Amino acid sequence: MNLTVLGAGAWGTALAVSVSARHPTRLWARDPAQAAQMRETRRNWVYLPSIELPPALSLEADLDAALAHARGGLVIVATPMAGLAEMLHCIGREASGVLWLCKGFEQGSGRLGHEIARELAPQLRTGVLSGPSFAVEVARGQPTALVAASTDGALCEEAVQALHSDSLRVYTSDDPVGVEVGGAVKNVLAIATGIADGMPGVDGLGLNARAALITRGLAEMTRLGVALGARAETFMGLSGLGDLVLTATGNLSRNRTVGRLLAQGLPLTRILNELGHVAEGVNTAPMVLQRARALGVEMPITEAVAAVIDGRVTPALALEQLMGREARPET
Repeated sequence: MNLTVLGAGAWGTALAVSVSARHPTRLWARDPAQAAQMRETRRNWVYLPSIELPPALSLEADLDAALAHARGGLVIVATPMAGLAEMLHCIGREASGVLWLCKGFEQGSGRLGHEIARELAPQLRTGVLSGPSFAVEVARGQPTALVAASTDGALCEEAVQALHSDSLRVYTSDDPVGVEVGGAVKNVLAIATGIADGMPGVDGLGLNARAALITRGLAEMTRLGVALGARAETFMGLSGLGDLVLTATGNLSRNRTVGRLLAQGLPLTRILNELGHVAEGVNTAPMVLQRARALGVEMPITEAVAAVIDGRVTPALALEQLMGREARPET
């Protein structure tokens, strides 16, 4: 099966490295200079400098050529969420199926990936690939489990055939809404736990506070997902609880890093400039809040994160307001 991965960031490169040992794989980079450097040095010096690109992996800067390679195969979109609409428009009917790795609600419209695809590319067979996964570990071949979600069961099975390996286990789901909500909201909650971990003190606010934020954050995520048409049980799986735990606790998490640095008083613009990678939770937080308010869903942790990002409250005040909320039944 031919595979084309669109987007040579950390995650796109890592997945391309993983699958190129088993399938003819082409990795497309938007920047021709980056593609040329990767082709020449066999390294992605910007995003995964420690990983040597295997000889079997083909690098491409011509989008038409990259898509032609996937004719009858799979296209995997690994751009940030802001680029998904453009990629779906370009893909046309070239591929047998399309999966995206991007996680978040589209800036401005607040759409999830499946909503973008339904509006812009209803002719395509589409789905989402998500789950707890740091890119560098996937590239190293360390054990990872993901979930491929689509209402098209045959596409899910094609994803398993293409991606499943000794080190990468791929489960399937027919609840793309739940999988996408989990993948989006966990980034916002990771900023919240990062803020708690980064507050003054030996261990920030402590492990008790982190556990509380993760647990109550999972409840928020589930409420929103169910309101959008997802199944509650999806959030106890890889794309919900699994991805949330990883992103909220792992030192490789960009969103958790943003939260820690905000708690230390650094301005957001400086944090993002120095990070050098996309932290989707920053743009996702206000979009999550927009969708939640339209549906009448209460999400106090998300609301606090959005207020900190906007500069309306300090991290300390946001945490104080959360702790000062009226007591209520847990469920």
